[in-house]
Amino acid sequence: MSESIFELFQYNFFTNALMAALLASITCGIAGTYIVTRRMVFISGGITHASFGGIGIAYFLGLNPVLGAAVFSILSAMGIEFVSSRSNVREDSAIGILWSLGMALGIIFIFLTPGYAPNLMSYLFGSILTVGTTDLWLMAALALFLALFFIGFYHMILFIAFDEEYARAHKAPVQLFKYLLISLVAITIVLNIRVVGIILVISFLTIPQSTANLFTNNFRSIIFLSILIGIIGSVTGLMISYYWNIPSGATIIFTFVLIFGIAKAVQSLMIKSDIRRQIEIEK
Repeated sequence: MSESIFELFQYNFFTNALMAALLASITCGIAGTYIVTRRMVFISGGITHASFGGIGIAYFLGLNPVLGAAVFSILSAMGIEFVSSRSNVREDSAIGILWSLGMALGIIFIFLTPGYAPNLMSYLFGSILTVGTTDLWLMAALALFLALFFIGFYHMILFIAFDEEYARAHKAPVQLFKYLLISLVAITIVLNIRVVGIILVISFLTIPQSTANLFTNNFRSIIFLSILIGIIGSVTGLMISYYWNIPSGATIIFTFVLIFGIAKAVQSLMIKSDIRRQIEIEK
């Protein structure tokens, strides 16, 4: 078994897939921690599905679908942030409207594209084994930028994530940073679509973070634990999908859910053990 695994590293597609899993774990671990701590899971889901509109428009115009998804996602993310903070429209309503609009536009423009309709399965469900060198460089650049941005503005991000009113009271540029952060979340979503797809990328942004949050509430610790869980889950899922010949994106997410279930069970055992210890001390 170990020899066959070692032989896999001779193939470029497999090494690229492993690098993509590593970089996706880093980018989603950082951006996803912000999403989970600010309770923005539904917002990120809206951005994810709205990106489909950009893919459809890009196909119709003969442009790169990833570029179209990036532009549409950033505009959608900033639109959600603007509408929810500057108008009477509720945030969940704005998300639902842009979510539906993006999916509808994607379907319409793909239908209007001349010639054969493109195969969108890799965008909807991901295809980590087809990730190319350009994708890896883009993901690496994003990982580096996210790391530097979160290190440089860590305290500001922390205030916005946990105590936005405190940051506003100290006249911090909260709204500017919220626009910047939501744009970075949108870019993270788009560049990870090739790994797990539009349908499943939200899981990559939330399940490892939720698992880490079971054991710590510290923002920095959640980031590092999320990255570690992401690496373990994505590499394990990739191996399972390769040997069982099943879709990689779905297998990775299923592995994340299994890890979450195991972590939840461990947490429950730890709580019960602490309760027993407290009862014994009181006796």
